[in-house]
Amino acid sequence: MKVVYFSFSGNVRRFITRAELKNTMEITQNNCTERLDEPFIMVTGTIGFGEIPQPVQAFLEINHDLIRAVAASGNRNWGQNFAKAGRAISEQYNVPLLMKFEVQGTKEDISEFKDKVGHFNEDNRREEIQSY
Repeated sequence: MKVVYFSFSGNVRRFITRAELKNTMEITQNNCTERLDEPFIMVTGTIGFGEIPQPVQAFLEINHDLIRAVAASGNRNWGQNFAKAGRAISEQYNVPLLMKFEVQGTKEDISEFKDKVGHFNEDNRREEIQSY
């Protein structure tokens, strides 16, 4: 499954790079209004007091029907607003919040993310192949 991400300060980009995923797309001001043709998992940072970054909002306005899950980065110094953009996207688009990680994530965070993305892909394929 495609992983779409937005990195305001470079932390999420470093996280995604370290995860060594193959099918990724970085949201920028230049492509935030492009329409995708496949489902995706969103990874974003949180800005301000827990807001969703504007390019992510613009991207989701066009591609909201294709989002399947979200993960978010943040700084624990913000307390209850830590990675709040992930919770907001999860609630707004009724998708699972896979995880929250601090700044650019630890090795354990990256391993957990890769595992969850891998299982998400397996579960998604199983639903498409098997009928009950």
